[in-house]
Parts: sequence; structure tokens; C-alpha cells
Amino acid sequence: MSSKTEFVKYILEQSSGAGEMAARKMMGDYCLYCNGTVVGLICDNCLFLKPVDAIKEKLREVVLRSPYPGAKPYYAIEHIDDKEYLSELVLAVYRSLV
Repeated sequence: MSSKTEFVKYILEQSSGAGEMAARKMMGDYCLYCNGTVVGLICDNCLFLKPVDAIKEKLREVVLRSPYPGAKPYYAIEHIDDKEYLSELVLAVYRSLV
């Protein structure tokens, strides 16, 4: 099942404090970009961030899950309604990758 456009837009809005956010459709779901860098995936109406050490201590819950069959585990982010928290996580992933 692919993610709904409304959910993708919501994630982009909620994480907008991290920088320039974008999502591109890939293989039926979406890659999440912050300032042009892939920081996660949106699959089946769930947000997954790259499993970088920089956010492990910031996570309210540490849930590692594969976003799709055969994929490496990513952090599954449950608290998407907290804009400040989500932006902080996305920005931390971005900074650890650049």
C-alpha cells in the first residue's frame, strides 16, 4: 500500500523547521529530503528516518523497523504531531549526513 498524498504533505509541513523539505515518489512510496539530502522514507503512511547515532538519544521511543520487505531497518517515528520534535530529529539526521 502506498502512502497517501495528504500524509506526505503533513510530514513535510511538520518537519519544515529542519530546512527545505521535499518528498519524491520512489517505487510506490516516497524518499524524504532535507536540504537536498535523503534523510528518510515515507512508506505505508509511516515515517522512517535513517538510523544514525545522532538521533538515538533524542527519540522518545526507539523502534527499528524495515520500511518495506528486504530493506534495512530504519527508525520508525511515531510522534509526528509534535512539529518541534520532528523538525529536531530530521535536522539531526541531516547534519549527521553532510
